[in-house]
Amino acid sequence: MSDPTTAPTTDRPSVIFVCVHNAGRSQMAAGYMSALSGGAVEVRSAGSMPADQINPVAVAAMAEVGIDITAEVPKVLTTEAVEASDAVITMGCGDACPIFPGKRYEDWALADPAGQGIEAVRPIRDEIRGRVEALLAELLPARA
Repeated sequence: MSDPTTAPTTDRPSVIFVCVHNAGRSQMAAGYMSALSGGAVEVRSAGSMPADQINPVAVAAMAEVGIDITAEVPKVLTTEAVEASDAVITMGCGDACPIFPGKRYEDWALADPAGQGIEAVRPIRDEIRGRVEALLAELLPARA
């Protein structure tokens, strides 16, 4: 995944996934988008109040579907990262996201995996996959 502080260097569509801690939902979504797009979409993730580390249960849930997010770290949400993204997908970050005209914004109402066991995180992971697949089909319609 790209460093969220750098501007895009290609004409690929770009998306940023944002949640409060950038430790669960947004990291799983970014992992899916990177894997499912095969690099055709520039992917960022960030949090309004980043945690110290990614939720280990989210890492385990993604590993079950063959996606390794162990190297990712929670990153702070910056105005530049939002400005550099075509689509901004929020997951419960409230008013912390800066709004820019011309950007696509979606808020995905998803349960927070923080403090949950793997049995509770799997359905969240699976719902994220479905939403990422739908977003990918809209960002890259020729590939759908």
